Amino acid sequence: MANLRKRPAWELPERLATPESIYSNRRRVLAGLGWGGVGLGGLALGLGGRSLAAAPQATAPKGDADAEPAMIEPALGKSFSDRFPAPRNEAFGLGERGLTPEMIGSRYNNFYEFTTDKQGVWKLAQGYPVEPWTIQVTGRVRKHKTIGLEEIFAFPLEERLYRFRCVERWAMQVPWTGFPLRKLIESFDPLASAKYVRFVSVEDKEGLPGQRSQPWYPWPYFEGLRLDEAMHELAFVVVGSYGHALPMQHGAPLRIAMPWKYGYKSPKSIVAIELSDRKPATFWNDSAPSEYGFYSNVEPTKPHPRWSQAMEQDIGTGEQRKTLPYNGYAEQVAGLYNGSEF
Repeated sequence: MANLRKRPAWELPERLATPESIYSNRRRVLAGLGWGGVGLGGLALGLGGRSLAAAPQATAPKGDADAEPAMIEPALGKSFSDRFPAPRNEAFGLGERGLTPEMIGSRYNNFYEFTTDKQGVWKLAQGYPVEPWTIQVTGRVRKHKTIGLEEIFAFPLEERLYRFRCVERWAMQVPWTGFPLRKLIESFDPLASAKYVRFVSVEDKEGLPGQRSQPWYPWPYFEGLRLDEAMHELAFVVVGSYGHALPMQHGAPLRIAMPWKYGYKSPKSIVAIELSDRKPATFWNDSAPSEYGFYSNVEPTKPHPRWSQAMEQDIGTGEQRKTLPYNGYAEQVAGLYNGSEF
């Protein structure tokens, strides 16, 4: 009797994927230009404390073609361009969804450090310096150290197709390049007492206009995960998208992707990582604890106080669809939780 394989809910059917011949050829051509491909927006922050009757609508414009080269240029320029494109890990796919068009995602970003205007982030992010860049490692680890980009890019890179769901009810599908967060944490040699991971993003009030204009927020941005969440196979350190290093608006030079959680749980432009034996405070949970929980798993039956989470909108197609528990990754991650987490 033939062995029958049950396709996981998140796996990408071949008929819905971008044809590999087209995508691979484009990646080879762009790699030959020195920096790989074209970019898709990564999103770290959520809605914040605005008083709205409903979540904002996803209305990403087409824009003009003349702006596209600057919009998609990697923040690292040609540095580490030899690491792209990375081989795709076919174990990670998108279920019944196709990739979000790159130019749409590139223009539609939450990155409050620059501005709350989603369609204006990429312009303000142009030219922000990311070299040199270091990450301080502290806390319950045997190896307190400072990591440079050379150490980050020494990890073997791979490409994964991930779903992304914002707390504001819009969604996209992204080809991230990076490596498992587990590998980075293991390189710190955690102590047995380590139970949580805390991330801190860049603080630069001179270079980041959003930090100057929004002094009521507790800058710098900070996030946290339970250690078993951070060690899960889906937790991903991201250094690129669409076959090249990250443009600045996506969280260059490195960010985290937690695809079963709302987008603000995937911090951008990280400068510090701390392992702790206590649950750390997080930016949005501190700012609006009734609206943003520590765990923030995607859950259609748990509404935001100001809008339902039962439906979402794809910013690439405009499609309205039902929100899936854990953003479609329940088969992989539901066992981490008892259902009471917020």
